[in-house]
Amino acid sequence: MDHVAESPEHLSVRTVELPDEAAARALVDLLPEDEPMAWLRNGEGIVGWGVAARLVLPDEPTLGGRRFAEARRWFSDLTERADVVDTVGLAGCGLTAFTSFTFDRYSRGSLVVVPRVLVGRRDGRSWITTVGTREEPPPSPDIAAPDDARPIGDLRWTQGTLGPRRWAAAVAGAVQRIRDGALDKVVLARDTVARASGRIDVRTLLRRLTRDYADCYTYSVGGLVGSTPELLLRRGLDPADQGLVESLVLAGTRPRGTTPEDDEKLADELATSVKDSEEHRYAIDSLNETLAGFCSSLDLPAHPELLAVNNVWHLASPVRASLRSGVSTLDVVERMHPTAAVGGTPTAGAVDLIRDLEEMDRGRYAGPVGWMDAEGRGEWGIALRCAQVEGSRARLFAGCGIVAGSDPVAELAEADTKFRVMREALIDPRENTPQLST
Repeated sequence: MDHVAESPEHLSVRTVELPDEAAARALVDLLPEDEPMAWLRNGEGIVGWGVAARLVLPDEPTLGGRRFAEARRWFSDLTERADVVDTVGLAGCGLTAFTSFTFDRYSRGSLVVVPRVLVGRRDGRSWITTVGTREEPPPSPDIAAPDDARPIGDLRWTQGTLGPRRWAAAVAGAVQRIRDGALDKVVLARDTVARASGRIDVRTLLRRLTRDYADCYTYSVGGLVGSTPELLLRRGLDPADQGLVESLVLAGTRPRGTTPEDDEKLADELATSVKDSEEHRYAIDSLNETLAGFCSSLDLPAHPELLAVNNVWHLASPVRASLRSGVSTLDVVERMHPTAAVGGTPTAGAVDLIRDLEEMDRGRYAGPVGWMDAEGRGEWGIALRCAQVEGSRARLFAGCGIVAGSDPVAELAEADTKFRVMREALIDPRENTPQLST
């Protein structure tokens, strides 16, 4: 995709409290079908639709610079030309954009979108932001009821870039490289493809994901839809400390058990696993090295905790830090990406090995996804447990951290567990679990 910059000379931005009738509805139920955007957790967050301004970036060599810096410059220019009236004043009010960046600097398609209409909810308050130009005034803040979301319908499943045997062989190759001392860890991803008989309604996926994974961050930007447990960075949501940033490091996984006893056994197995503890330590060390230069204080836990989501257990470490004055949030996001949890250690060597072994372009899978406002506040997750939806096609992704002790068969099973999130979101009730064709 070539460089696309839809940048009106002037934006008129209005944020007001949401009318009571609309405020009583779930945010996902306000979305129309066409290109819905979302960042949701536990019933709060933001949704948007329509396009007031948009930036689509080529790969970095073509761009001649850094995609995060270009996104920051473009959004800053928009902010300077915007006339903003904000009567609410919370993070995510005023001029706000959804963002989704590619995993690899050599991939095209990093995206920043300012929606024409944005609706947000936090701490018992709901608001609506409308954005217009000189040619098109801001739309009315009254929200019409959208059409009902459609079922997905019948699905046909096919293998992605590498089938199970070839991917397991890639894992074995990575393990050998690690044991030879080339690197400490690499994260290898798989893809698989589902095709529906008609256009896939993203709102159906969002409703199922927010229902089944309420504690995760459910997102939709440019057709990339998913529900990630991994918070890359949050800044400015605490009005008392705008320099406070938070992150949640996840590395090390087990499936949930089918009985309470089995579930507890799997959790204990993860907590005592040398392999998973090693993988987690690499992720923490990587984050510490990245944030140290930006922060006046940094609080890292000594040991990870267990985090349970609907389908898996994770080793998790919540991190808090205070940014130095003048540090741009996107500068920090750029430095944090890719984390060891989605790239590896050392990062540069791991990413090179990913390009060699995966044999596919990840696109925006495992890249930063989220939102930012004109005040530098925002939230970004890592785009995991997701699918890229284009018309009737959904391309699903899942990845696993590979270290010296990794077993290819076990990693293949872990990847299948991670596919489950989007598989189940795509399957209408009463359908059977899909079997991949060969």
